[in-house]
Amino acid sequence: MKNFEVYKLWPLEPVKGLGAKLWDKDGREYLDMYGGHAVISIGHSHPAYVKSVGEQLGNLGFYSNSVVNSLQNKLALLLGEVSGYTDYSLFLCNSGAEANENAIKLASFQTGKSRVLAFKGAFHGRTSGAVAATDNPSIRSPFNRTSKVTFIQLNDIQLAEKELSKGDYAAVIIEGIQGVAGIILPDDKFMVELRRLCDKHKVLLILDEVQSGYGRTGKFFAHQHARIKPDMVTTAKGMGNGFPIGGVLISPKIGAVAGMLGTTFGGNHLACAAAIAVLEVIAEEKLMKNATSVGDYIMESLEGSRSIEQIRGRGLMIGIVLKEGFEKIKERLLFQKSVFTGSAGKNVIRLLPPLGITVEDADQFIKAFRELESEIQ
Repeated sequence: MKNFEVYKLWPLEPVKGLGAKLWDKDGREYLDMYGGHAVISIGHSHPAYVKSVGEQLGNLGFYSNSVVNSLQNKLALLLGEVSGYTDYSLFLCNSGAEANENAIKLASFQTGKSRVLAFKGAFHGRTSGAVAATDNPSIRSPFNRTSKVTFIQLNDIQLAEKELSKGDYAAVIIEGIQGVAGIILPDDKFMVELRRLCDKHKVLLILDEVQSGYGRTGKFFAHQHARIKPDMVTTAKGMGNGFPIGGVLISPKIGAVAGMLGTTFGGNHLACAAAIAVLEVIAEEKLMKNATSVGDYIMESLEGSRSIEQIRGRGLMIGIVLKEGFEKIKERLLFQKSVFTGSAGKNVIRLLPPLGITVEDADQFIKAFRELESEIQ
């Protein structure tokens, strides 16, 4: 048997990580400015994280959700405290797609309606309902295609009003910042008005913070820059620092019924141990503040570069839009300068590094970027 081919693979294999550094099997060192799709929030092999997961594994790795697991309660209380959502409840699952799937399902249960409003450029996952709300027809099978999801232009409040006034929508789902689309920010004013429209038309607002949450933008969740509260918040990537875990933060106005949602692996002992360690480190090391200061430093340092058409983002969620002719900088960063970054399309470099990166790490990236820029005439 061989592995099913899913992604294009770069010809290198990281085998060790520490903080924002990686080493491949040949001993070559890399700077990680991507965090494995924004997953590595507190840094590779953080000692507090390793200790927490290791100790839990030595006690109990797993038992089902049919028994008490006090780690789930500890995680919910800590997440509420650090995020500011103390009055919400937490449903634990295993991934961002699963979180979005359950949020959409819960919205439909709550409202008795079946339609979902989403946005052009959206990415919410690859499972059935999540991929139906993802604006990429090439990854939707005939089974996943549905007329129950409508996509409109981001930041167009008139179109949102027109759709929601039809009265058949259960939910609006929107990313705190669109990641896969290339770090596209919803306007704060648009978010405020969207919240108002959802209240007006009795539609539930779901904020997908799978990539943009967990302190990445300098706030715990990106939507908190607009000072709104959605009905549900979905989270995953940075939540476990590499251990698979996802969650849905659920408003107290949404009632639960036994059997409405369920999971086998969600909120298991190891996942909770990992997630608790992440929250404790984010708070103790003031990583949200660091995300703001180092993110601002990177964006200000690159402003005016001759290869850059636009820089957009917040904190350590940054999109660098390259001018025509400079598209190869991303690949050269990896193979010539040993710097991991992400991409969106052919001309956007995505930066999603661990939240604890230093100014020295940032300077290493900036120096590498400028050297490659100067090589291209």
